Amino acid sequence: MSGLLRRHRDFRLLWCGETAGKFGASVTGVAMPLIAISTLDAGTFEIGLLGAAAWLPWLLIGLPVGVWVDRIARRPIMLGAAASSCALFLAVPLAHWAGVLSVGLLLTITLATGVSAVFFQTAYTAYLPSILAPADQAEGNGKLHGSASAAQIVGGGAGGLIAQAAGAVNGMFVNAGTFLTSFVCLLGIGHREPPPNATAGVDGVDHRVPRSLVREIGEGLRLVAHDPWLRTFALYGGASNLALVGLQSMQLVFLVREVGVSEGAVGALIAAGSLGGIVGAFVSRRVAARMGTARAFLAFEPGVSGLVLLVPLTTGGAGLLLFVFGSFAMVAGVVAANVIKAGFQQRYCPPQLLGRITASMQFVNYGTIPLGALLAGTLGSTIGIRPTMWVMAAAIPAMGLILVLSPVRRCRDLPTTPRDSTAPTVPGRVA
Repeated sequence: MSGLLRRHRDFRLLWCGETAGKFGASVTGVAMPLIAISTLDAGTFEIGLLGAAAWLPWLLIGLPVGVWVDRIARRPIMLGAAASSCALFLAVPLAHWAGVLSVGLLLTITLATGVSAVFFQTAYTAYLPSILAPADQAEGNGKLHGSASAAQIVGGGAGGLIAQAAGAVNGMFVNAGTFLTSFVCLLGIGHREPPPNATAGVDGVDHRVPRSLVREIGEGLRLVAHDPWLRTFALYGGASNLALVGLQSMQLVFLVREVGVSEGAVGALIAAGSLGGIVGAFVSRRVAARMGTARAFLAFEPGVSGLVLLVPLTTGGAGLLLFVFGSFAMVAGVVAANVIKAGFQQRYCPPQLLGRITASMQFVNYGTIPLGALLAGTLGSTIGIRPTMWVMAAAIPAMGLILVLSPVRRCRDLPTTPRDSTAPTVPGRVA
């Protein structure tokens, strides 16, 4: 066990809880579409709707959740989200046994678990800096992203194997158990947050007057819109996620119906591709230290992730290696860049504003995801599944133009404070 995990009990519990939740989400990512495909005989467009439903809450409630996270303690929010996810996933097999499971109910449950995910992810992003010293945050982000990728690998494979051995519906029992584990781990964290400053404005000063939800949402959006670094990452995240999730929402249908892969093998292929996440999390800090954080971000995205263009070339037999290599590179690039971006955001943003800034960025980053899933579902049912995979795969590296035209291209390192972002010295210096 490495240093931070060995010496920091609260981080260890947070790490275990987050890893368990990611494992469960990965099982769901395979099991839910397989339930729709094999149990409910859903069409291509309905599969796209299922992918959209998981992310639609970011568009609907992402911004107000960011304000609420800044107003109240973060750990109780995560506990409530984990408990509700556990109950919702248990409802899938229970509904199946009762004979009432349908595509509509599956969409409803997916939408509800998406709401829980919005609360959990926003609170978790703002909570992590409160339990780790600034010097430990880069290591903490690397470990959390690396373990998340490992959990996705095991979860993806487990989802396919469970579906093959016991039925896709039974995979939801595993998922419910992982969120129960997450709840227990979070409950054991000893750190108690200081009372949130519910009335802090953009200047960080307590104005001692009630502040409206709309005004605080507006502050978060303005902070992101007016800051060139936050604006760049938000726009790039939204554009690339539209293409990335469009591709991922079709990959199960592509592998099963276009390539002819069995349900059990689907999980193994996705797990093999997801190995890139571990590699990306492992090398991100080392590459960033050698090249600089800004240059490393560009090297990973759109550089390494651009090899996703191999995925639409996938065929049966040895041609499956194209899917593995393309997915491996894509996931490695995305995870490595996310580690760098998470560290930048946690250092760059004032703690009292981190919740609403995070929510504002994720509103753009994740808000395009349901649009991408719907677009892929629509294209898949009109032009075909493989042409849709080509459109989405080609769009992923093309979105790198946003970064090329931004301050990221001109710097060696990302700034650590807003002041540094305007000065051509220290970390944000022009290279």
